Amino acid sequence: MSDNTNPVTEQNPPVKKASEPLFSKRRKKFISDPMNDDNPITVQVLGICSALAVTSQLKPTLVMAIAVTFVIVFSNLITSLIRNLIPNRIRIIVQLAIIATFVILVDQVLRAYLFDVSKLLSVFVGLIITNCIVMGRLEAFAMGNKPWDSVLDGMGSSLGYAWVILAVAFFRELFGSGSLFGYKVFEEMGLAIPNNGLMVTSVGAFIILGLIIWVQRAKTGYVEH
Repeated sequence: MSDNTNPVTEQNPPVKKASEPLFSKRRKKFISDPMNDDNPITVQVLGICSALAVTSQLKPTLVMAIAVTFVIVFSNLITSLIRNLIPNRIRIIVQLAIIATFVILVDQVLRAYLFDVSKLLSVFVGLIITNCIVMGRLEAFAMGNKPWDSVLDGMGSSLGYAWVILAVAFFRELFGSGSLFGYKVFEEMGLAIPNNGLMVTSVGAFIILGLIIWVQRAKTGYVEH
């Protein structure tokens, strides 16, 4: 029987496998899926507490979205870089230490440069360390994948989280206070629309979040099993 394989010789050097593009189709899904079909809030129902607590106004909500994005992306990156050095038995402790480091950094920056927003966000910046989305991405993805893939995964999950809480904040501030980013929209338009007190409470946040989840799931056809 003849052997069809070509031995590696000077005349037949090994063929170098082409590297995957930074934004290949597979990698683009790391960002697109959490934005819609696998959204951490509307599909996985994670991170609900902060989505309800910090969404009464757009400004602190935007700051919270940026803070969570920073923590997830860099925690995913560091965890992926050292994943082969982390003993399996203490991996959760190491992950928490990494997340806590970035959360403290965010908290100190807010206290130094955005103290008013820091007071509005209160303890919820510190509670990012317990956010299920952050812990979930480190444990489920960064511990088993390369750094760049982990960065994209963190970016996708945080953007999926961000657009939902910003949408909730948009409707809560608009109908609860008649403003957007503090700008009195209805007054400037000459409309005498009374503020809806329900929107500034957690009940209003529940209602808007529920409507977003209903619309998103109806659009994608997702069914809870």
